[in-house]
Amino acid sequence: MSAAPPPVPASQDPVQPQELPQLGIDPDEPCLRADAARNRARLLEAAALLVAERGADSITMEEVAAAARVGKGTVFRRFGDRTGLLTALLDHSEKKFQAAFLTGPPPLGPGAPPAERLRAFGLAMLRRSAEELELQLAAEPEAGRRFTSPPRRVLRHHVTLLLREAVPDADCEVLAHTLMAQLDPALIHHLIRQCGMPPERLESAWLDLVDRVTGPAPAH
Repeated sequence: MSAAPPPVPASQDPVQPQELPQLGIDPDEPCLRADAARNRARLLEAAALLVAERGADSITMEEVAAAARVGKGTVFRRFGDRTGLLTALLDHSEKKFQAAFLTGPPPLGPGAPPAERLRAFGLAMLRRSAEELELQLAAEPEAGRRFTSPPRRVLRHHVTLLLREAVPDADCEVLAHTLMAQLDPALIHHLIRQCGMPPERLESAWLDLVDRVTGPAPAH
Protein backbone atom coordinates (compact mmCIF):
# COMPACT_ATOMS: atom_id res chain seq x y z
CA MET A 1 0.00 0.00 0.00
CA SER A 2 1.48 3.31 -1.03
CA ALA A 3 2.09 6.04 1.51
CA ALA A 4 -0.48 8.79 1.71
CA PRO A 5 0.60 12.08 0.08
CA PRO A 6 1.56 14.89 2.45
CA PRO A 7 -1.39 17.04 3.48
CA VAL A 8 -1.97 20.36 1.81
CA PRO A 9 -1.24 23.27 4.18
CA ALA A 10 -4.45 24.09 6.01
CA SER A 11 -4.02 27.83 5.92
CA GLN A 12 -2.89 29.74 2.89
CA ASP A 13 -2.22 33.41 3.21
CA PRO A 14 -4.84 35.37 1.32
CA VAL A 15 -3.61 36.94 -1.86
CA GLN A 16 -5.03 40.34 -2.58
CA PRO A 17 -5.35 41.82 -6.07
CA GLN A 18 -2.36 44.01 -6.83
CA GLU A 19 -1.88 47.11 -8.86
CA LEU A 20 0.29 46.35 -11.83
CA PRO A 21 3.54 48.32 -11.58
CA GLN A 22 3.96 50.81 -14.39
CA LEU A 23 7.16 49.78 -16.09
CA GLY A 24 9.18 52.65 -17.41
CA ILE A 25 6.38 55.21 -17.15
CA ASP A 26 7.18 58.71 -15.94
CA PRO A 27 5.49 59.75 -12.67
CA ASP A 28 4.04 62.82 -14.40
CA GLU A 29 2.32 60.68 -17.08
CA PRO A 30 -1.21 61.93 -16.18
CA CYS A 31 -0.01 65.51 -16.74
CA LEU A 32 0.93 65.04 -20.39
CA ARG A 33 -0.40 67.72 -22.70
CA ALA A 34 -3.11 66.57 -25.07
CA ASP A 35 -0.79 66.70 -28.09
CA ALA A 36 1.97 64.84 -26.23
CA ALA A 37 -0.53 62.17 -25.17
CA ARG A 38 -1.70 61.79 -28.77
CA ASN A 39 1.88 61.47 -30.01
CA ARG A 40 2.63 58.84 -27.36
CA ALA A 41 -0.45 56.82 -28.35
CA ARG A 42 0.50 57.03 -32.04
CA LEU A 43 4.06 55.95 -31.31
CA LEU A 44 2.92 52.95 -29.25
CA GLU A 45 0.44 51.93 -31.94
CA ALA A 46 3.08 52.23 -34.66
CA ALA A 47 5.62 50.29 -32.60
CA ALA A 48 3.09 47.52 -31.89
CA LEU A 49 2.37 47.12 -35.61
CA LEU A 50 6.06 47.00 -36.52
CA VAL A 51 6.84 44.47 -33.79
CA ALA A 52 3.94 42.26 -34.94
CA GLU A 53 5.16 42.45 -38.55
CA ARG A 54 8.91 42.03 -38.14
CA GLY A 55 9.74 41.24 -34.53
CA ALA A 56 11.08 43.37 -31.72
CA ASP A 57 14.77 42.90 -32.60
CA SER A 58 14.59 44.45 -36.06
CA ILE A 59 12.73 47.73 -35.52
CA THR A 60 14.48 51.07 -35.06
CA MET A 61 13.43 54.31 -33.42
CA GLU A 62 13.59 56.01 -36.82
CA GLU A 63 11.14 53.51 -38.33
CA VAL A 64 8.71 53.98 -35.45
CA ALA A 65 8.87 57.76 -35.84
CA ALA A 66 8.22 57.51 -39.59
CA ALA A 67 5.30 55.11 -39.10
CA ALA A 68 3.76 57.41 -36.48
CA ARG A 69 4.46 60.51 -38.62
CA VAL A 70 6.35 62.33 -35.89
CA GLY A 71 9.91 63.58 -35.70
CA LYS A 72 12.68 61.22 -34.64
CA GLY A 73 13.51 63.49 -31.73
CA THR A 74 10.00 63.03 -30.35
CA VAL A 75 10.56 59.29 -29.98
CA PHE A 76 13.88 59.72 -28.18
CA ARG A 77 12.54 62.45 -25.88
CA ARG A 78 9.53 60.36 -24.97
CA PHE A 79 11.13 56.94 -24.46
CA GLY A 80 14.89 57.52 -24.25
CA ASP A 81 15.94 54.56 -26.36
CA ARG A 82 14.64 51.44 -28.08
CA THR A 83 14.53 49.47 -24.81
CA GLY A 84 12.46 52.22 -23.20
CA LEU A 85 10.04 52.17 -26.12
CA LEU A 86 9.56 48.39 -25.97
CA THR A 87 9.17 48.53 -22.18
CA ALA A 88 6.48 51.18 -22.49
CA LEU A 89 4.75 49.15 -25.19
CA LEU A 90 4.65 46.04 -23.01
CA ASP A 91 3.51 48.07 -20.00
CA HIS A 92 0.65 49.54 -22.02
CA SER A 93 -0.48 46.04 -22.99
CA GLU A 94 -0.12 44.71 -19.42
CA LYS A 95 -2.26 47.50 -17.97
CA LYS A 96 -5.03 46.95 -20.52
CA PHE A 97 -5.07 43.22 -19.81
CA GLN A 98 -5.04 43.74 -16.05
CA ALA A 99 -8.00 46.12 -16.29
CA ALA A 100 -9.89 43.53 -18.33
CA PHE A 101 -9.60 40.71 -15.78
CA LEU A 102 -9.92 42.88 -12.64
CA THR A 103 -12.75 45.23 -13.61
CA GLY A 104 -13.93 44.25 -17.09
CA PRO A 105 -17.10 42.38 -18.04
CA PRO A 106 -17.49 38.68 -17.26
CA PRO A 107 -16.46 36.00 -17.80
CA LEU A 108 -12.92 37.44 -17.89
CA GLY A 109 -13.86 40.09 -15.33
CA PRO A 110 -15.80 39.75 -12.06
CA GLY A 111 -19.30 38.32 -12.04
CA ALA A 112 -18.79 34.81 -13.44
CA PRO A 113 -18.06 31.58 -11.53
CA PRO A 114 -14.33 31.09 -10.83
CA ALA A 115 -13.93 28.15 -13.23
CA GLU A 116 -15.47 30.17 -16.06
CA ARG A 117 -13.15 33.06 -15.27
CA LEU A 118 -10.15 30.71 -15.36
CA ARG A 119 -11.21 29.46 -18.77
CA ALA A 120 -11.63 33.01 -20.07
CA PHE A 121 -8.33 34.13 -18.51
CA GLY A 122 -6.31 31.42 -20.23
CA LEU A 123 -7.98 31.97 -23.59
CA ALA A 124 -7.32 35.73 -23.34
CA MET A 125 -3.68 35.10 -22.38
CA LEU A 126 -3.15 32.68 -25.27
CA ARG A 127 -4.68 35.06 -27.80
CA ARG A 128 -2.76 38.01 -26.44
CA SER A 129 0.50 36.07 -26.57
CA ALA A 130 -0.17 34.97 -30.15
CA GLU A 131 -0.64 38.61 -31.14
CA GLU A 132 2.33 39.96 -29.16
CA LEU A 133 4.65 36.96 -29.18
CA GLU A 134 7.74 38.76 -30.46
CA LEU A 135 7.34 41.56 -27.92
CA GLN A 136 6.76 39.20 -25.01
CA LEU A 137 9.77 37.08 -25.92
CA ALA A 138 11.96 40.18 -26.20
CA ALA A 139 10.83 41.26 -22.72
CA GLU A 140 11.18 37.79 -21.14
CA PRO A 141 12.89 38.19 -17.73
CA GLU A 142 16.20 36.48 -17.05
CA ALA A 143 16.05 33.10 -15.31
CA GLY A 144 16.51 34.54 -11.82
CA ARG A 145 13.55 36.92 -12.23
CA ARG A 146 11.28 34.72 -14.30
CA PHE A 147 8.83 34.04 -11.49
CA THR A 148 9.34 37.23 -9.49
CA SER A 149 8.83 39.98 -12.07
CA PRO A 150 5.90 42.16 -10.90
CA PRO A 151 3.61 41.65 -13.94
CA ARG A 152 4.00 37.87 -13.81
CA ARG A 153 3.31 37.84 -10.07
CA VAL A 154 0.07 39.78 -10.59
CA LEU A 155 -1.14 37.28 -13.19
CA ARG A 156 -0.22 34.30 -11.04
CA HIS A 157 -1.86 35.78 -7.94
CA HIS A 158 -5.05 36.31 -9.92
CA VAL A 159 -5.04 32.64 -10.94
CA THR A 160 -4.38 31.68 -7.30
CA LEU A 161 -7.41 33.65 -6.11
CA LEU A 162 -9.68 32.00 -8.69
CA LEU A 163 -8.37 28.55 -7.75
CA ARG A 164 -9.06 29.21 -4.08
CA GLU A 165 -12.66 29.88 -4.98
CA ALA A 166 -12.99 26.93 -7.34
CA VAL A 167 -10.96 24.25 -5.48
CA PRO A 168 -10.42 25.52 -1.91
CA ASP A 169 -8.97 22.19 -0.70
CA ALA A 170 -6.12 22.23 -3.24
CA ASP A 171 -2.63 23.67 -2.81
CA CYS A 172 -3.62 26.62 -4.95
CA GLU A 173 -0.28 28.45 -4.89
CA VAL A 174 1.57 25.51 -6.44
CA LEU A 175 -1.33 24.72 -8.74
CA ALA A 176 -1.29 28.30 -10.04
CA HIS A 177 2.33 27.81 -11.13
CA THR A 178 1.29 24.64 -12.95
CA LEU A 179 -1.50 26.39 -14.85
CA MET A 180 0.61 29.43 -15.68
CA ALA A 181 3.29 27.16 -17.17
CA GLN A 182 0.89 26.33 -20.01
CA LEU A 183 0.58 30.06 -20.76
CA ASP A 184 4.31 30.74 -20.89
CA PRO A 185 5.27 32.78 -23.99
CA ALA A 186 8.34 30.63 -24.66
CA LEU A 187 6.20 27.48 -24.66
CA ILE A 188 3.59 29.12 -26.89
CA HIS A 189 6.36 30.11 -29.31
CA HIS A 190 7.71 26.55 -29.33
CA LEU A 191 4.32 24.91 -29.89
CA ILE A 192 3.01 27.33 -32.52
CA ARG A 193 6.14 28.42 -34.38
CA GLN A 194 8.41 25.39 -34.00
CA CYS A 195 5.91 22.52 -33.73
CA GLY A 196 3.31 24.00 -36.06
CA MET A 197 0.39 23.54 -33.69
CA PRO A 198 -2.65 25.70 -34.46
CA PRO A 199 -3.57 28.18 -31.69
CA GLU A 200 -6.99 26.52 -31.43
CA ARG A 201 -5.32 23.33 -30.19
CA LEU A 202 -3.66 25.25 -27.34
CA GLU A 203 -6.98 26.86 -26.46
CA SER A 204 -8.74 23.48 -26.36
CA ALA A 205 -5.96 22.08 -24.18
CA TRP A 206 -6.36 24.99 -21.74
CA LEU A 207 -10.11 24.46 -21.44
CA ASP A 208 -9.54 20.73 -20.87
CA LEU A 209 -6.92 21.44 -18.19
CA VAL A 210 -9.17 23.86 -16.30
CA ASP A 211 -12.08 21.43 -16.44
CA ARG A 212 -9.92 18.61 -15.09
CA VAL A 213 -8.52 20.80 -12.29
CA THR A 214 -11.80 22.35 -11.18
CA GLY A 215 -14.14 19.43 -11.88
CA PRO A 216 -15.44 17.07 -9.19
CA ALA A 217 -12.88 14.74 -7.68
CA PRO A 218 -13.08 11.16 -9.01
CA ALA A 219 -14.79 8.63 -6.76
CA HIS A 220 -12.45 6.18 -5.00
